[in-house]
Amino acid sequence: MDAEVVLQEEDSWSLLSLMASCLMVFGGALPYVPQYQDIQRSSNSEGFSTRVCLVLLIANILRIFFWIGKQFEITLLLQSVVVIFTMFAMLHLCCTVQNTNRVSTKQHRLSDLDFRYFWKWSAFEDYLLFCFGFTVLCAVITLLLLDSALFVETLGSLAVMFEAMLGFPQLLQNFHNRSTKGMSVKMVLLWTAGDVFKTTYFVMNESPTQFCVCGSVQIVIDVAILLQVLLYSQDTRVKLG
Repeated sequence: MDAEVVLQEEDSWSLLSLMASCLMVFGGALPYVPQYQDIQRSSNSEGFSTRVCLVLLIANILRIFFWIGKQFEITLLLQSVVVIFTMFAMLHLCCTVQNTNRVSTKQHRLSDLDFRYFWKWSAFEDYLLFCFGFTVLCAVITLLLLDSALFVETLGSLAVMFEAMLGFPQLLQNFHNRSTKGMSVKMVLLWTAGDVFKTTYFVMNESPTQFCVCGSVQIVIDVAILLQVLLYSQDTRVKLG
């Protein structure tokens, strides 16, 4: 009987572990599904910043090369692949919508080499080309310095630093505007819960230190944004009163 109980507990733990891994792989893409549907429905992409795609693409491309130098859970590698495809899907939709709504015939292309329009190109192919060039550059450097433990650890730190600071521009924007219009406590709590789950997963699976630091920084930023929502919404009620 004891053996059966142990086997049942092991099966239950394996199932929970599998569910947690699946959530880690696809969880990063899920928040963008309603946003994708909203842009598609409204044919308006102004509420979505493609800079988010830039940050997440760089972070996850670097994370893949970090995995090459220091193998960690395959779950985190698959997560990066899913996020990259998700960001390309968002960019493709934004380009399609913007080109449909564009009044001017002026096109901004990567080949123009105009830094003013960096990451504001008209064609989806330019985003693909930029990411391809960035990936090739990373591949060459990684190939040359793969034997350097310092390089590999630095690569991992850069990858998670980009990801960890994703919410920082929102924090600064809220502070500058003294407003969190369009944000709700429920939304920020969902962000925080997701980052707490992610960080707990990193710790329990003994992921590289960089991942744990990344999760911790994201939780701190989430809590700071939550405090802003509570503070600024209270200020608004006082003014209205």
